[in-house]
Amino acid sequence: MKNNTFHSAFKLQGKSFDSKAALIDFSNEISVEVADFLIDWFDENSFVEVKTSGSTGNPKIIQLQKAQMINSAKATGEYFNLFENTAALLCLSPNYIAGKMMLVRALTLGWHLDILEPASNPLKNNDKNYDFSAMVPMQLHNSLPDIHKIKKLIIGGGTVSNELLGKIQEVKTEILATYGMTETITHIAVKKLNHFAIGAKQSNYTIFPNIKISLDDRGCLIIDAPTISEEKVVTNDLVELISATEFSWLGRYDNVINSGGIKLIPEQIEEKLGTIIKNRFFVAGKKEEIFGEKLILVLEESIIEELKNSRKTAIIKEMKNSKLLSKYEIPKEIYFLENFMETETNKIDRTKTLEFFKKGY
Repeated sequence: MKNNTFHSAFKLQGKSFDSKAALIDFSNEISVEVADFLIDWFDENSFVEVKTSGSTGNPKIIQLQKAQMINSAKATGEYFNLFENTAALLCLSPNYIAGKMMLVRALTLGWHLDILEPASNPLKNNDKNYDFSAMVPMQLHNSLPDIHKIKKLIIGGGTVSNELLGKIQEVKTEILATYGMTETITHIAVKKLNHFAIGAKQSNYTIFPNIKISLDDRGCLIIDAPTISEEKVVTNDLVELISATEFSWLGRYDNVINSGGIKLIPEQIEEKLGTIIKNRFFVAGKKEEIFGEKLILVLEESIIEELKNSRKTAIIKEMKNSKLLSKYEIPKEIYFLENFMETETNKIDRTKTLEFFKKGY
C-alpha cells in the first residue's frame, strides 16, 4: 500500500521511531510475529492476509484491505475516545485479527503501545497503567487483582460466565464485550459488562456508527458495513434485533439442536448451567433414532469410573432444583472428558472434542 506510514505520536515499548525500517528492526526484539506483520503492513500490497481463529469452522486465510483496517481503527478510536498518546496494552497473539488490529490502531491513531507475551495473567508483575487493552475471558479472570491498572477493557474470544460477570461489577475498569469476527476486521458492536444503568443487570450489543444490521430467513445476523467490508457479511449468529442499532446474541445457528421438534440453542442453555457448573463444559446434540437428537452435557473433569454415576445423579438433581431449565433443557446424558480440545486461540473446539470420544458414546 503506497504511502502507508504511521502516526508521528506512535510509540512502541516507550520508544519513538523516525522510519519504518527502524520500527521493524526494533520489533524483531519483541517477536518475529510482530515484525512479520509490520513488514506486511508497510509493503506495497493493498491487503494483508489474516488467519481466522477456527472457532466456527476450519481456520482459513483471508485477505483484508489495509484501507478498511485503517477505517476500523479510526472507528474504534472515535467510539471510545481513544486518540493520540493513548496508553495501550497488547497482550493477545499478534497472529490473529484482534492482536493485529491493536497494532493497526496504535500505528494509525498515535498510541503508546506496550506489547507483552500472551499469557493467562498479563498484568502480573506489571506496574504500568493503561487507558485501553483487550483480553479474552480467561485473562480477565486471572487479572482481577490488577484489573484497576486498565481504564477501559474490551473482551472477546469467548463468553464471559455469570460467575465472572458477578466479580467485575464493582471494579473501576469499564469492561465491554465485543462482537465481531475476522471478516468484519474485529468488532462492529459492543455491550457493557459492568457499570450498568441504574436498575439494569445486563445490556444489549450496540453497533458502531455507519453500520446497518438485519436478519436473514434463519434469524441470523447480516452486517452491512461498507467502510470495512465491500460485501454484506452474512453470519451464522442467531440474534434478536432490539432496535436498528441494538441486538441480543442468542447463539450459533450451526449449534442448534433439534430434539423431537423442539429447537434448543446450546449457548442459551449453557448460560443457565453456568450458575450451577464451575468446570468448563458445553452441551451438544447426540443423534438418536426417535427424537433425531438428544441433548447431552460434556464436562471437562477427571473422575474415576466408579464415581461417574453418582456425580451424574448429583448434577441432574442440582439442575432440577435450580428451576432455571425447562424439562427440554435438562441434558439426557452426561459425559466426562479430562481435557477438551482447543482451537489455536484457546477456545473450546466443540467439534474436535466430540470427535475425540464419540466412538465411546
